[in-house]
Amino acid sequence: MDNRLGQGDEEEGDVGTLWHSLDWLTSCVMVVGGALPYASQYQQILRTKNTDGFSTRVCLVLLVANILRILFWFGKQFEVTLLLQSVVMILTMLVMLNLCCSVQNTNRISTKQHHITDLEPRFFWSWDGFEDYLIFLLAFTLPCAFTTLLLLDSSLFVESLGFLAVLTEAMLGLPQLLQNQRNHSTTGMSVNMVLLWMAGDSFKTAYFALKESPLQFLLCGLTQVLVDLAILYQVCLYSQDLWDKLA
Repeated sequence: MDNRLGQGDEEEGDVGTLWHSLDWLTSCVMVVGGALPYASQYQQILRTKNTDGFSTRVCLVLLVANILRILFWFGKQFEVTLLLQSVVMILTMLVMLNLCCSVQNTNRISTKQHHITDLEPRFFWSWDGFEDYLIFLLAFTLPCAFTTLLLLDSSLFVESLGFLAVLTEAMLGLPQLLQNQRNHSTTGMSVNMVLLWMAGDSFKTAYFALKESPLQFLLCGLTQVLVDLAILYQVCLYSQDLWDKLA
């Protein structure tokens, strides 16, 4: 009898250890998984020395969204996993921007440069220096952080901040979608990146549902999956147009 009880406790302990390991693995995937799709795009830009197929406004969307998400955490503390994911994503976008600036400056023919200090709206987020983007992020983050600190006790402000963060993130693929539509081509865009977006966003949405994360996160995940599908449709559409022209 005692042996059977001992075996039962041991089995329960093994199951508990297994679930704990799976939970830890899932958290690790969530932290770094969002950044992985950009490895393919980074390699493609590095290889071709061309940034035309990648919209740097994707970086703008993700930087703003994740800065707001970190501020949201101070008002409504969700899983630390999602907080760490935001930190990793911000670092990844800075690396992508640095690469794009480097490649564009190498390929630039004109000697005219555009900087944030020029205060020209038509060149917003099309600056030549990486430091210009850092200045913008600092100018954006400090007032937002100060406002959040002042209104931290307001549940309406905190919830609105959360919705704004995830609504911005949900628009992640929109700049790429619009650029593809404008160019009538997906040439230069890494299809592997979009496929990884799709896989990551699907996994993320399921994670939000299982972890009962704030509603804002679930709505964000579902929207991102729809945008990913639209971009994949563009890949098929414009590839078909190319084959028709060659036929």
